[in-house]
Amino acid sequence: MSIAVDMRVFADASAQADALAAAVGTRLRAAIVARGGAWLAVPGGETPRKFLAALAQQTLDWQRVTATLTDEREVSADDARSNARLLRETLLDHAPARFVPLADLQNAKADSSASAKHLPRPFDAVVIGMGADGHCASLFADGDSIADALRPDAAEVALPMRSPSVPEARVTLTLAALVDTRALFVLIRGEEKRRTLAAALRGQAPFARAPVRAVLAQARVLPQIYWSP
Repeated sequence: MSIAVDMRVFADASAQADALAAAVGTRLRAAIVARGGAWLAVPGGETPRKFLAALAQQTLDWQRVTATLTDEREVSADDARSNARLLRETLLDHAPARFVPLADLQNAKADSSASAKHLPRPFDAVVIGMGADGHCASLFADGDSIADALRPDAAEVALPMRSPSVPEARVTLTLAALVDTRALFVLIRGEEKRRTLAAALRGQAPFARAPVRAVLAQARVLPQIYWSP
């Protein structure tokens, strides 16, 4: 069965980044007006760099925004591969949002008072990336915790993940946390990833069991795909 999405195509990465930043900014402003604050999850890696820099330029009350990452590598915060470092350099150094590291959420139960303090779910916006193998966040098909992480009823907000596909251990938001959002965006670039996504959405081999398909199939809102070459 094919999964419905809202596919948006852009001429280049700059146009893509500006459009996604505007869409996320609109969501955050609406959340601040409606509920006094906004809660955001964003990806790491190189693809989101332009988007995060553009998001930092959005005019809104950043002190009322709380941000976290969809996943993180278990490296020091100053390591070149740290997603927290990327977020700090592109967004947090320019917009005074509150940052909640994934380490604070790891193994927190969705219904616990400790989790509620850190994670006022649902998110107002979640942005995920996707690898050419169909993984998203650090939900890898060959990950050691993937079965637990993809459970729609998982109580855990974040779980550790080890995969032979990547060099470092990871921490990732679970499927249940990723889809607990008022808006879900997917940021991808390149023809290879576009083909992977199309195959995953249609349930075609070898991507019929890709983690991104599981996330989009469980989404509570219509996922918006932002793609550029």
